[in-house]
Amino acid sequence: MRTRIRDPEAKREQLFRAALQEFAEFGLAGARVDRLAKRADISAGLVYSFYEGKAQLFDAVFDKIVELAVSTVPIDADDLPGYAASLYDAGIQHPEVARFIAWYQLERGEIGKRASTTAAMRDKVAAVADAQRRGTVTAKLPAPQILALVLAIANMWNQPGEELGQLVPKRARRQTVTDAVHQLVAP
Repeated sequence: MRTRIRDPEAKREQLFRAALQEFAEFGLAGARVDRLAKRADISAGLVYSFYEGKAQLFDAVFDKIVELAVSTVPIDADDLPGYAASLYDAGIQHPEVARFIAWYQLERGEIGKRASTTAAMRDKVAAVADAQRRGTVTAKLPAPQILALVLAIANMWNQPGEELGQLVPKRARRQTVTDAVHQLVAP
């Protein structure tokens, strides 16, 4: 007898969390649908009722991460040091996201080609450019370059295999992120 999905959105969320863990650990090539279905406590067949295959699920996880990052850590272009600190905190709370993104870049290439990323970055660049026009952020560099540097600084210790981070005590890392971004963006 076949059981019915009682709450498809709850099952989809379980699948997202399990897929994020599976892909963060094994990447697209090494991930197994049966294993991630088991992690999600759903059948492998149910995975295929939501997505055509593993590759489509991989892309959907990426898009969901972008959506969550934009909604949970919205940019505040007037406080880019605080924004960078919030991104740093999110990376510490969810290290699997950095591992997933590393796999995504390796297996899919340029992440900037995804529609979700393009829209998010366009909005962030516009916010930085507006702050530059208002004089709250330096205009010494173009807004896209400022944003790229802020993101790099915010995530510099959240990258897999980042040995340099071991040279800076954990308690000082967040402050280093905040201070570096402040120095970068001060008018």
